[in-house]
Amino acid sequence: MALELKPEKLSPENEAYFEKCREKLGFVPNVLTSYAHDDAKLSAFAALYNDLMLAPSGLSKLEREMIAVAVSNVNRCYYCLTAHGAAVRQLSGDPVLGELIVMNYRAAELSVRHRAMLDFAVKLTEAPHRIGEEDREALRKAGFGERDIWDIGAVASFYNMSNRMASAVDMRPNAEYHAQAR
Repeated sequence: MALELKPEKLSPENEAYFEKCREKLGFVPNVLTSYAHDDAKLSAFAALYNDLMLAPSGLSKLEREMIAVAVSNVNRCYYCLTAHGAAVRQLSGDPVLGELIVMNYRAAELSVRHRAMLDFAVKLTEAPHRIGEEDREALRKAGFGERDIWDIGAVASFYNMSNRMASAVDMRPNAEYHAQAR
């Protein structure tokens, strides 16, 4: 990270969260260590991430990761393309799909559901003022319910914010992501 912010003492909850990352992933993602200078901000970021990406939803974990990657492609976020591209490769079991979504989701052979979902997330990223009822209706026709549409918007919005923070501070992905699920 380009900023020289010293980590502060983390709360027991955040120390446990970092330890859980080490156990499950073998490392603490740099996005989390970049927030370690402010325990309250780290807690807020982690809580929102965990709610959007891991809590029960009509969207699968893979679908949420696909949104993260498609949004990050538009924003050219190196950190998120690398980290979440690895997650798409892993969750889908398809390294080619993961790489296609990183490069250009429109080149991938996607279901009608996934194409509609990513089209909406990308439009929300590129031209949020152009989102209208016809966009939500396209999601409904692809099989998404009202709560699903909310979740698509929430995940896309979160990654727009995260991409901008990653760019602002030159956040770099952990090297481990590059080799995962290839």
